[in-house]
Amino acid sequence: MIDGRGRTLTYGELRRRVLAVAGAMTGLRAGDGVLFAVRPGPDAVTSALGAVAAGGMLVLADPGLAPGVAAARLALTRPRWVVADSLVYTLSGPLRRLARRRGLHLPHLRDPLPGHPVNHLYAGRRLPGVPRGALSLRAVERATPHGHPADAGFAQPAVVAFTSGTTGSPRGVVHTRGSLAEGSALFRAAVPLGEGDVVHTDQLMLGLPALMAGATWSLPGSRPLADELAARRATHAFCVPVRLDRALRERPALPATLRCLLLGTAPSPPAVLRRARSAAPHAEILSVYAMTEALPIAVASAEQKLACRDGDLLGPPLPGVAVRIAEDGELFVSGPQLARGYLGEPPLREVATGDLARLDEHGRLVLLGRRKDMILRDGFNIYPGLYEPAVAALPGVAEAAIVGVPDPGTGDEEVVLALVADEGFDPAAVRRALPDLLDAGALPDRITVVEAFPRGGRNGKLDRARLRDAVAEARP
Repeated sequence: MIDGRGRTLTYGELRRRVLAVAGAMTGLRAGDGVLFAVRPGPDAVTSALGAVAAGGMLVLADPGLAPGVAAARLALTRPRWVVADSLVYTLSGPLRRLARRRGLHLPHLRDPLPGHPVNHLYAGRRLPGVPRGALSLRAVERATPHGHPADAGFAQPAVVAFTSGTTGSPRGVVHTRGSLAEGSALFRAAVPLGEGDVVHTDQLMLGLPALMAGATWSLPGSRPLADELAARRATHAFCVPVRLDRALRERPALPATLRCLLLGTAPSPPAVLRRARSAAPHAEILSVYAMTEALPIAVASAEQKLACRDGDLLGPPLPGVAVRIAEDGELFVSGPQLARGYLGEPPLREVATGDLARLDEHGRLVLLGRRKDMILRDGFNIYPGLYEPAVAALPGVAEAAIVGVPDPGTGDEEVVLALVADEGFDPAAVRRALPDLLDAGALPDRITVVEAFPRGGRNGKLDRARLRDAVAEARP
């Protein structure tokens, strides 16, 4: 591994540290919860792998949660250990009020579930708020490893990832060692990796395949993306589309060592694909389609996506991944990488994606939009995702989104095409092009140009609700 400061960690040292952490986390039974709040880096990797090797199930702490939601998640997972940065202990304890004023809502890590005793392991130097008796990750890693990883097999729960939501009834997606291993194998089959490759990412589900293939996992630091890729001689890199777009506007070229640029966690607009292709003409640019319950599902190249005019091409289902399209058009997915299920619920056989899709004549998945984003006007169902990629591919258009604004008088929806302009934007040319790109029933009632789309979450996904509100306020 290479950390954010450029420091290296060998496979032998990584193994020794993981086994040391696993040996120190005594008292864990297979599937016991481990509340985890360590910033991305080697400490996070060694402590996470060590906790899973000891039999634990990682429960990721989310600093953006409302207190009631966080409490409901803790009550559901009942962690036996807390593994966190010492600074996080401080922010959840002595500096809790300051953290809340900055928008950080952390559970009290010293006692996350009152009446339920927990053990503690902290990363970094000791700071106020770290509980008395907590183990230091540095001291543990310096010790001679003892004991062996838990012999729980592929069925052992390894991590629980909660789906987004604001209610007190959380749904935790449980991945096992087996489902994570199968997902990593699918990824390595789609994107071959080997010794000598350098994979630049902060994503665990891309870093793990790199380690399993004998490659180098390069963790991002604070330098510009192009500089870090060049300094690390990265051969592969993963980016969230909106962040890549921001980086390429500042540095429009990526180093020649890069052979593969992966995009994921959010749709890849045509403008971002074109900019990526221009920045790295020597690299293969791939967009990965996945969801929390199934990692990954399909992969498509930038060229394939840009050539698709009727929806957003996702690519053929990966080997072993089964897909089913219901009568209403919703995509269902199953396969070896499917999560075991939701915490406290029956096992999953397949998962509803919430996406509307079709299979083209080549057996490739084409995304038509989200079920909840469907617009109804004059009895015509409009699926924004069917048209947005083609509109966004027009010259002078950076991004395009179609939203429905309810008419309080008729109950029908006004169809609004929102655009983010790029260099050379010509509104008249866009209007002339629309009849060739949209069905007659989907043509917008009006077009509005905004400076930028509102985004939310860690991955900068389009916030359609806020965009809908913004265009409603701008109604003539």
